[in-house]
Amino acid sequence: MERIIEEIREDLSRRIAVAADRLADRTLAEDPAYAALLGRAELRERIHHTLHQAVEGLLRSSRGLPVELADARAVGTLRAEQGLPLTSLLRTNRRGGRLLWQSLTEAVTAHDRAALPRLLPGAAVLWDVLDQMTDAMTESYRRTEAAHADRDRERRAALLDVLLDGADGPSAAAEAAAAQLGLPERGRFTVVVLAADAAGIPVAAVAPVAPAGGPGAASAPHVLWRIRADGELGLVDLGHHPLESVRELLAPLGVRAGVGPVVEAPAELARARRLAALALRTAPESEGPRTALLDERLPAALVAAQAELAGRLRQVVLGPVLALPAEDRRTLLTTLGTWLACRGSTTDAAQRLYCHRNTVSNRLRRLERLTGRSLSDPRHVVELALAHSAVLQRAGAEPATRRAAPDPRASRTPGGRARRSPRRPA
Repeated sequence: MERIIEEIREDLSRRIAVAADRLADRTLAEDPAYAALLGRAELRERIHHTLHQAVEGLLRSSRGLPVELADARAVGTLRAEQGLPLTSLLRTNRRGGRLLWQSLTEAVTAHDRAALPRLLPGAAVLWDVLDQMTDAMTESYRRTEAAHADRDRERRAALLDVLLDGADGPSAAAEAAAAQLGLPERGRFTVVVLAADAAGIPVAAVAPVAPAGGPGAASAPHVLWRIRADGELGLVDLGHHPLESVRELLAPLGVRAGVGPVVEAPAELARARRLAALALRTAPESEGPRTALLDERLPAALVAAQAELAGRLRQVVLGPVLALPAEDRRTLLTTLGTWLACRGSTTDAAQRLYCHRNTVSNRLRRLERLTGRSLSDPRHVVELALAHSAVLQRAGAEPATRRAAPDPRASRTPGGRARRSPRRPA
C-alpha cells in the first residue's frame, strides 16, 4: 500500500486539490450554515488539509502506527465554538472521504491499471482511518458543545437571579439582564414558585413550552426556569396570554405552585417573585386547584404574610374550637371550611360533606356558640374565614410526622402501661 501511494503521490496531490475545490464549491452552494460561516478560500484550505491528513493516516496505519488525530479534534472544537451544526460537519467529511477514495482509484488507474487490485485491500484501512478522524472530531465537538451549554445555563441562571432577587425599582443591572435574556423593556410578566414537593419533576415536563416565536409559541406563554436547591422558579413572559393560562399550564401535573401578580417591567420581577412565594403558602395541599394566584387569594396571603398576627388570630377567634378533642376539632373546622368554599350555602356544604343539611346547621350553630361569632354577621364571617386560613397554613407548615402523630392513648395496653413498638420509626 505504501509503495503504491508513493508512486502516485504527485498525481494524487493534484487530484486531491481538485477534489477540495469541488467539495468547497458544493458545500457553500448547498449548506447555508457553512456559507454563513466561512469564505471559500478558508473552507477549501481546511478540506484540502483534512484529505491530506487522511492519506497520511492511511500510510501510518499500513505501517502499524496510530493515526494522528490532533487536527481532527481541533477542527471539532473550532466548529463547535463557531456554532456550525454537527450534521453539516459530518456531511462534508463523508463527502470528502468518498472523493478521496475516488481520487486514489483514479490516480492508481492512470499510473498502472494492473496495480488497481493491490489498492483494494487498502479500502478497509482508509475507511477505518476516516472513521477514527470522524469519531475524534465528533467527540471533541460534543465535549465543547456541552461545555458551552453548561456555561450558557450558568450565565442564564445568573441573569435570572439578578432579576428575581434584585431590589425593587429600575436598575442598570436589571435592564442589562433583561436585555441579555431577550425580554422586552415593557410587557406583561409574572413569576411562578413551585413547592418543594414538586422536586424531581423535570422542568421541561412542568412547562413544555416552545421558545418565543417558535412552534407552539402562540398557544402558551414563554417560561424561563431557574432551578435552585430550595425549589424552582419560573419567569413568565405572558405576552397576550391571560394570567390564568399559567394555571392551565401547571394543572395537569398537580404540583403546588404560587403565581405572583402581573408586572409590566423586568425591574418589577423581584417583587413579583416575593409575592409568588407568598401565594404558594396559600396553595391547598390536597383538594381543589393547586396553583394559587396571588390576586385570587389576597386574604389568605395577608394572613401568611403576618405570622405573629396569624397566630393571635387563630387563638382569639378559634381558640375554643382548637381546644376540642381532635375528632371534634377536625369536624367543625372541616364544616366551616366547606361552608365558606360553598359561599355560605348549607345545602351545598351538606352535599359536599355527604351528610344531612340539618347536620351541617347543627355543627355551624355549635361553632357560633364556641367562638361567640355569628355567621350572619359579615364582619364575623371575615374573622372566621381569616382564622380558618391561618389554621390551614399552620397545619401545612408542620412536619408530616407532627401532623400524623398518633394519639398516645392508642399505644396503651389493657393494663394501662405504655408499650414500645419493636419497629423503628420510618
